[in-house]
Formats: sequence, structure tokens, C-alpha cells
Amino acid sequence: MSETIIKDRVKIEIKDQIAYVTLSRADKHNALDMPMFEAIVKAAKTISKDKKVRGVILSGDGKSFCSGIDVKSMFKNPMTAVKLLIKPGTKFVNLAQEVSYVWRDLPVPVIAVTHGKCWGGGMQIALGADFRYTSKNCTFSIMETKWGLIPDMGGSIALRELCSIDKAKELTMTAEVFDAQKAAEYNLVTRICDDPMAEATAFLKEIANKSPDAISLTKKLYNGAWLSTIRQALNLETKLQRKLIGRHNQKIAGAVYSGVKSASEYSNRSQ
Repeated sequence: MSETIIKDRVKIEIKDQIAYVTLSRADKHNALDMPMFEAIVKAAKTISKDKKVRGVILSGDGKSFCSGIDVKSMFKNPMTAVKLLIKPGTKFVNLAQEVSYVWRDLPVPVIAVTHGKCWGGGMQIALGADFRYTSKNCTFSIMETKWGLIPDMGGSIALRELCSIDKAKELTMTAEVFDAQKAAEYNLVTRICDDPMAEATAFLKEIANKSPDAISLTKKLYNGAWLSTIRQALNLETKLQRKLIGRHNQKIAGAVYSGVKSASEYSNRSQ
């Protein structure tokens, strides 16, 4: 097992090809200050370079997943907001958006395991994951209007895929704090679990029996096709399938399925 700590804010542990990413500012409910923003992005980019990693579990240390922006810290210096919102060069995301979008862009499944507070920016980070496994005690809120702001950390991308526009507006305008059961009713969480970490780990181990390239391009397909036109979706299917057919991992997949070979014979993901 390898371990990396970034800026005293985020810990990465890699075990059995799963990257466990932990927000590590427990004394502040993992609230987002500038070092936390930078560390989250760096963690995801570090993982993206490791072709052996088959999945990511993103969680928070202490009593909460993430309680949102550390308002006192972030607005003490006016230049902090500028740094968060600027889009350098040709980048289409700013730093505030990247802490959420970077998980969507990662070429492996990402599961946010939430507990305690998942509020504001914390909820937008969770929405950037492919799946959200939550404990029964978790509370959620799109809280930005409480501070006279709008949600601007990429959460609107997932919200349009997961829930109706009127519900998204209602939750945002009221900054309502709602429980895990309500989150499930609103389609904002994947599972409510007695032990979300154990279930997340079990899921990633289950799909480790599949080709890592097929899993990676499945994520890319649905992220790209979900709200596209029919023509765009069909073209994307063909484009991605051409990258898989006849490759080593595609050939191994059938043998693994029939029990002739084991999943250990897959090569690292090429995508």
C-alpha cells in the first residue's frame, strides 16, 4: 500500500488498485480553503497518471465529508476569489470548478462516500463523482444562496443529469438542508448504506473483473452521450468501440468471463 499526503489537506492511499482519497481537515469538517482546493486537484491529477488504479473512493476524515467553503478563510483576502474564478490559458474550468469536474474527467470510476455534512462546495464535489454512497446520518445542502452566491463549482453539470430543473432551483434557492432519504428521493445519491466505505470497496472490486479499458470508456460514453443529440451519441459509441475491439484487454475479457483466465491477466488501462 502506498500513501501520499498533499498540503496537509488530502491523503491518497492506494491498495489493491483502488485509490482512497481522504479530505483531511477534520477539525474544520473538511471545509474548503485555498490549500484544500489545490490539494484536491493535485490528488486527482496524481491518480490519473497511475494506469494501475482501477477506481477511486473519495471521503472525508472526521465527522463530515465536507461542510463547504471556509468562508472566513476564503474571503479574508479579495484576491482569493479572483484566483478561484480565473481560467488561465485555454482551460475551460477555473479552480473552483475543477475540484468537482476533475473527478468526472478522471478515466476511472469515482465513488464519493459521504457522511455528516455534505454542504455547499462539498456537495458539488460529491456531484462530480460517478456514484455517491452515503451513510444514513448524512445531510446535504446546495447552500450557496445563504452567502448571496450561486453554486459555481461544476455542480450544475451533474444536477441537470440527476434531477428535474424545478427541484434543482428549489433546493438552491432555499438552501434547504435535507437528509439522505430525501437525497435518494431527489436522485442525488446512488445508495444509502450501513457501511458506505465497505460497499464502495466491494463495488470497485467487483468491476475489477472487467476490462479496465471497457470500464473507462463506459464512463466516457455516458458522460458524453447522456445529454447529447441522438446523432452525437451514436457517433460516440462507434468512436469508442473502435478503441476497444481487438485490443489485449478486450480479448482477455471473454476468457475471464468464461473462467479460462483470471482478471490478473488484464494489462493496465490504456485509455
